Amino acid sequence: MERESMEFDVLIVGGGPAGLSAACRVMQLAQEAGEELTVCVVEKGSEIGAHILAGTVFEPTALNELFPDWKEKGAPLNTPVTRDDIFLLKNQENATKIPNAFVPKNMHNHGNYIISLGNLCRWLAEQAEQLGVEVYPGFAAAETIVEDGQVKGIITGDMGVARDGSEKDGYMPGMELRAKYTLFTEGCRGHLGKRLIADYKLDEGKDPQHYGIGIKELWDIDPAKHEPGLVVHTTGWPLNESGSTGGSFLYHLENGQVYVGLITDLSYSNPHVSPFEEFQRLKHHPEVKKYLEGGKRVAYGARAIAKGGYNALPKMSFPGGLLLGCDAGTLNSSKIKGSHTAMKSGLLGAEAVFEALKEGKSGEEITSFQKRFEDSWLYKELYAERNFGPAMHKFGNIVGGAVAFFEQNILRGSLPITFHDTTPDYATMKPASDCKKISYPKPDNTLTFDRLSSVFISNTNHEEDQPIHLKLTDPDIPLKENLPKYDEPAQRYCPAGVYEVVEADDGSGNKFQINAQNCVHCKTCDIKDPAQNITWVTPEGGGGPNYPNM
Repeated sequence: MERESMEFDVLIVGGGPAGLSAACRVMQLAQEAGEELTVCVVEKGSEIGAHILAGTVFEPTALNELFPDWKEKGAPLNTPVTRDDIFLLKNQENATKIPNAFVPKNMHNHGNYIISLGNLCRWLAEQAEQLGVEVYPGFAAAETIVEDGQVKGIITGDMGVARDGSEKDGYMPGMELRAKYTLFTEGCRGHLGKRLIADYKLDEGKDPQHYGIGIKELWDIDPAKHEPGLVVHTTGWPLNESGSTGGSFLYHLENGQVYVGLITDLSYSNPHVSPFEEFQRLKHHPEVKKYLEGGKRVAYGARAIAKGGYNALPKMSFPGGLLLGCDAGTLNSSKIKGSHTAMKSGLLGAEAVFEALKEGKSGEEITSFQKRFEDSWLYKELYAERNFGPAMHKFGNIVGGAVAFFEQNILRGSLPITFHDTTPDYATMKPASDCKKISYPKPDNTLTFDRLSSVFISNTNHEEDQPIHLKLTDPDIPLKENLPKYDEPAQRYCPAGVYEVVEADDGSGNKFQINAQNCVHCKTCDIKDPAQNITWVTPEGGGGPNYPNM
């Protein structure tokens, strides 16, 4: 097929913190050197920030490096952290506050800010455009262009293709966007990043990546209960009842609002677990309920989190490009933060690419990136916390937390040994018949809600008449294998009601139904399906959630 083509020096796939930081930095370097570069950022969301979802307590380390004058430039960091509380929830009624002296050092948040990461990305995009970067939201990167073993760019998704594959009125074929170097910053479990890791064997000799599913709501609360800057984390109930690990957060930002959310590690083994219902249940605990009661929920979202850390970090360079940020898995799970690390990886990537371009290179692998990474604070930070995730998975939150406390507060460094978790998250599930069934309470529509009303306030929208973007390698597996063995867990691990087992229209039995228009692009199905039968690919550009200040 003949496609229109555009050429750039640097192409960046994904308008999140890593990609936008890289775009800004490479243009800063070009301007300092008096050189002209063409830099383009493509983003699948309808606008920058539309698909951005994170906690977010933000550490400004990398932002200080990128824009030392960010305050004067109006970066939306408005609420400094004023207090940290951590609770062990013993059951649905009781909790114990963990004294600060026993909290691992990395979980202290002095000097950090409670922010909307989506709004920070919108601001970063403005800075990038002022520096001369071309930013194109609403364009999904559907395929990589690979020639002679080198990545040469991407092809954007076709627009106007019907569900049956035919071309509708107004059909527009995707464009070829070519570049000397392409940086992939799609966020956790990026669909092109996943292919690049496999095709270039970037994860050879590494632990498998591990993930969590983060589910988050934005609430307007009673002003009398609002304490701007308060950070609350919890561990224990409700996840401990099913033998799962993870924890919750509640952050008081500005304007009388709070973020509340639950991260469930996707290494859980009981197929009856529903991370969505676990989160709804959490909100009835007195330590959470006391803030939300009398308030109003205004937004909802969900996103997978790459939390394997240093041990699971793939090689980040390949011929023609780099894999950066959460696409590679740079999140520091011991800090419960990934934005500052994603940004730093973007800065390192920009510096490495600029150096390669200055030397006249085009597509040759930037092998010097690894040393640049190893000389940075990012490497040191990730290496120091390499035992956190495996210790949590092996020993649970309490003993794992004790290991973290010993390393961070007593040793002030890591143990001389390295723990590993070599079981992929999809392989941890036990047969449903071996596990305790979980009876979740019905939503009360005051504190707790169902999936469909939640998806509604995520402002998720897809063109309905388009190919389903959740691909089944074998359409028979959900009913023939997953249903009898695991009670088809996709019905529960999906936080958006995408997957259902329903009665067939002709009364012939069950059918596996995919409600793709509900998809919030969290990628949990791509990660947790025990048969690894579901592949998430990008739908038409502009589709998906439209998060406000999340």
